[in-house]
Amino acid sequence: MAAIINRPAKAERHWIDGVTIASGGSVNLSAGAGYIKTPEGGSIYMWGFGLDTGVMQYPGPTLIMNQGATVTVNLRNQLPNDRVSIVFPGQSNIIAAGGVAGLLTQEAETNGGTVAYTFTANRPGTYMYHSGTRQDLQVEMGLFGALVVRPSVTTQAYDNTNTVFDTEYLFLLSEVDPAVHENMEKGHPARSDMTTFWPVYWFINGRCGTDTMLAANVSWLPHQPYDCSPMMTPGEKLLLRFVGGGRDMHPFHTHGNNFNIIARDGRLLESQPGVSGPDITESDFTIAVAPGQTADATFEWTGYKLGWDIYGHTSTNDALMPHEYAPDHGKPFPVTLPNMMDLTFGAHYGGSQFLGTSGMLPPSHAGLNPYGAFMYMWHSHAEKELCNNNVFPGGMLTMMMIMPPSTNMPMMKGQ
Repeated sequence: MAAIINRPAKAERHWIDGVTIASGGSVNLSAGAGYIKTPEGGSIYMWGFGLDTGVMQYPGPTLIMNQGATVTVNLRNQLPNDRVSIVFPGQSNIIAAGGVAGLLTQEAETNGGTVAYTFTANRPGTYMYHSGTRQDLQVEMGLFGALVVRPSVTTQAYDNTNTVFDTEYLFLLSEVDPAVHENMEKGHPARSDMTTFWPVYWFINGRCGTDTMLAANVSWLPHQPYDCSPMMTPGEKLLLRFVGGGRDMHPFHTHGNNFNIIARDGRLLESQPGVSGPDITESDFTIAVAPGQTADATFEWTGYKLGWDIYGHTSTNDALMPHEYAPDHGKPFPVTLPNMMDLTFGAHYGGSQFLGTSGMLPPSHAGLNPYGAFMYMWHSHAEKELCNNNVFPGGMLTMMMIMPPSTNMPMMKGQ
């Protein structure tokens, strides 16, 4: 982009939620069963990894570690009828101790069996982990999670200054066919014929829209702790971590603003590995997130070529000028709004078309946008994936919120 950006100072940085494992440290995961909730009132029987022997969660805890750290993941299997294991795509020289031999790795026996997996996280990037035991069923049941390896400079995605970012968000995409889960709940695994797989729920970080925009760790979603509510101020650079957690490909769409894909599967898109940096990045507004694959992308927003001045500048008001696309300075909103009584207001309209400016609303309209943010949808570009069991809207969607400059987003997110 040709926009002139002076990146604003941040009071706080938003890190993705997860469990940080220090070098030489360990984390205890247990595989168990529970129920997740969907926004239209549904409830689905799931399996999932949880911390220690506590509550299972969907997806499993996001594991975060620094490059070069040697870590151990201790798995305890609380399921009564099925062995469970964990594989770590993108990691090498994994030592599995305990359990019994499986097809891909050591597996934990039922009713409390354990396995310990030890490896050194040699390469930064975004990865996933998942069960290596009957993956077609167990990944569908929920036994997977994200894994993040940070370089020595934690404000970079990789060991290159061109991968610096201000704040980061995780987009772990998955889907569910409730018929499979009902059969497992009733003890009929033989009926879970994966050749007839037909999902009707779609998730970002384990939640369907619009629950994606609720705060993290809300009490009424005990098995779904992670939110997905991206926020930014103009001029910031976001790092978007995409993970394909299910068995379907999902086209995730950011509408009119492009992102730059800088890495895939934990490897920078660079012409000379370790030398050139992300010089062969891909610019797009829809990314095909494939099963088991990951991608890292950076995203910036200034109002570039929006066609009008969303900051509402006048010739004497240029305090926000460094954050906007300069050629739009002072350009008016291209539509004349009719009488207030003739308008239909969305719940998140703040009463003004300008960023950070509130305005008049009808007497009975409380409004859900007191900061005057610019909000627009990020979602799957497959239309059926915007439903919760055929109820629209829902599924794989959230809202991007462009907050006025200097807004404290972590405060807004309740963190």
